[in-house]
Amino acid sequence: MVTLADVARHAGVSASTVSYVLSGKRSISLTTRERVERSIDHLGYHPNAGARALASSRSNIIALMVPLRTDMYVPVMMEIAIAVATTARAHGYDVLLLTGEEGPEAIRRIEGSALADAMILMDVELHDNRLPLLRETGRPAVLIGLPTDTTDLSCVDLDFTAAGALCVEHLAALGHREVAVIGEAPAVYERHTGFAERTLTGLRDRSHQLGVRLLHRPCEGSYAGVSATLARIHEERPGTTAFIVQNEAATDPLLALLHQRRLAVPEDVSVVAICPDQVAASASVPLTSVAVPAQEMGRHAVEQVVARIEGRGVGEVVLLEPVLTVRESTGRSAVAPPLALGG
Repeated sequence: MVTLADVARHAGVSASTVSYVLSGKRSISLTTRERVERSIDHLGYHPNAGARALASSRSNIIALMVPLRTDMYVPVMMEIAIAVATTARAHGYDVLLLTGEEGPEAIRRIEGSALADAMILMDVELHDNRLPLLRETGRPAVLIGLPTDTTDLSCVDLDFTAAGALCVEHLAALGHREVAVIGEAPAVYERHTGFAERTLTGLRDRSHQLGVRLLHRPCEGSYAGVSATLARIHEERPGTTAFIVQNEAATDPLLALLHQRRLAVPEDVSVVAICPDQVAASASVPLTSVAVPAQEMGRHAVEQVVARIEGRGVGEVVLLEPVLTVRESTGRSAVAPPLALGG
């Protein structure tokens, strides 16, 4: 393992000079600085977190809070987490992953220990109980998600309200007037998780504007859960001609169950999903979908939090525009003529 002393010997300077180059605490001549930096690059030296903390009063660590709940689709959460880790590394930061459902206690631990320079929070609720403490501490932080009150907060998220509206518009343009939504697990709505609530707002508002009858039913992602939800929808709304799915785990069971009921997709019923592109494209019938841009969300969050650490950032809300990709799962309704959408 390359040490600071190795760099000093290679560059022909003292260890303290290398330390000053790394920390920036003293002025070093340009010639000496460049010689030290060349030695660092040549030897592949990486100062450990403890040394960095001593040199700069920073840990160069970002804490990422990812509560891994059984009612959430973990692969998407992990894709965002990986994007955060790789982007952070590119900026010279490591990531401390916190996966427990600790709420404010996790923030108190980070604040009390000075383990991290900043925090990124996921699984954000509309009235998230972590936010009062987050505002109180003043530690740089970014939310991947959108609470009701974003005052003084930095947030990044897909515009889920617009995503819900986009799904309804696509189906309405194809003539669908009876649309059922297979949503997330009930606990997600009970917690008032931001992305689910905002999608529902977009779905309902745009359906009302376009004269589409919308039925929303929360759903556990298991085969049995989807089967029970589908049976309930067909009992309540037997004229349903299209489904919008916001539950990645439910997509494959839904397509299998529709096939069992001898309902062809898209000839008899259309299906639109809000999910990652790889989930939509690999389904038994490639799904028309609004993508969840996990990597982009993670990258934006890190760039925002690094800017705040360095004193360049202010509270900012970044909403990523949804994009709908048409695949093989949607077609014209045989029941009603297409709706001409204006504006």
